[in-house]
This record gives sequence, C-alpha cells and structure tokens, in this order.
Amino acid sequence: MTTTGQPGLLALVGGGEWRDQCTFDAGLMAASGGTEVLVLPTAAAYEHPERAVATAERHFQTLGGEVRGLNVLGRRDAEDPANAAVVRQARFIYLGGGSVLHLRSVLKDSQVWQALEEAWHAGAVVAGSSAGAMALCDPMIDPRGGALTLGLGLIEQVAVLPHANTWSPEKAHRTFSLAAGGLRIAAIDEQTALLRQPDGTWHTEGAGTVRVFVDGKPSSLDALNQ
Repeated sequence: MTTTGQPGLLALVGGGEWRDQCTFDAGLMAASGGTEVLVLPTAAAYEHPERAVATAERHFQTLGGEVRGLNVLGRRDAEDPANAAVVRQARFIYLGGGSVLHLRSVLKDSQVWQALEEAWHAGAVVAGSSAGAMALCDPMIDPRGGALTLGLGLIEQVAVLPHANTWSPEKAHRTFSLAAGGLRIAAIDEQTALLRQPDGTWHTEGAGTVRVFVDGKPSSLDALNQ
C-alpha cells in the first residue's frame, strides 16, 4: 500500500449513529472538504441495509450533505473493482453498525478494504460506528462474549468497546481481564465519538463519554497518544 502525507480524520463512534446528538458529524463532513458521505452498510447486510442508508441520508441532509450508499454486502461485492474504485475516490467513508463478525469477514484483505486504507492514508475521513468502529481496530472485541479477536487493523493496539453505557459490568470485566501487553481499550458511549486527528492526537465529542483502559486498568485519553 502506498501512503502519501498524513492520514485523514478518523472517528470511532460508540453506536447510535446518525442521530441529532451526533454533533460531531458536521465537523467530519467539513474535514472531508466536500458534502458527500459514502456509507457502507456492510455490517447490516442481514438487517435491512437500505434502512441504514436511509437513516444516514435523513441525518446528513439536515447538515447540508448527501449520502451515497454502496452495497458491499458480501465477499463478491468486496472484491468488485468498481466498488473498490468508488471507495478509493471517496473523501468521507462511513461504516455503519450491525454484525462486526460479518463486516470483518466481508472486508478482510479485500479490494474494497485496500481501497479504504489507501483513501484514508491519502487524507479521506473515515468513520465507523459500533461494529464499524470495532472492526477498524486490531484487535477487536468479539461481542458474543467479550473476548479479543482479529480486526481489520486500520488502528492497531487499540480495541473499541461500543455502547459502553449499556454493557453489563460482567461482560466488560471479561474484556478488561483479557487485555494485556499494553493493549488500550476505548469504552465509548452511544452517540459519542473518539476522534483521531491527522497528527495522531485524540479527543472526544458527542453526547456521552469515552473511558480508556490499559492492560485492563483505568487510564486516560493520553494513553492513546503513546
């Protein structure tokens, strides 16, 4: 993969995407330098992906933007050069929520994933919510029991625990107890974004909070900069 300059802005959203309290979306669109948002409803392939795209359309219209849905729903779609070309040319790419395991299996080592990496490293804005945020990282948290597993790896040594305000203490404890080797876990509330700037610094925006854990122990946002 060829990289040029700084990567674009990255947003890891804790779920509840494309709603009024996602106040950070206007800034993401502005950072892209355009008004088009390319939405990949891959994670919602078995949950009416068209509804996810329609929700995004309504939300971004209120911000002066427009949404283009790209139905990368299965592996064949992810290996389609035409789909990869659309992703490569996009300036704002958004992965919605749904099944993180399906999302990973569809995109892992695919032409579309390579195109997304290239777009981000060329300065495009990339956002992922819930499953989308989880899969962008490596490792990622398996939602079935909270264990750690292989992610797509746009960001490494950071794992996202989305919907943090709804997780049971028992489930979160399992994830934290398995974290070791300096692994950083970001527990992100719904309608809240953990944002990585092009220079590598992190901050948060939105309705809730983000808590960071290192080796399963509470830490601070500064730990993400290390």
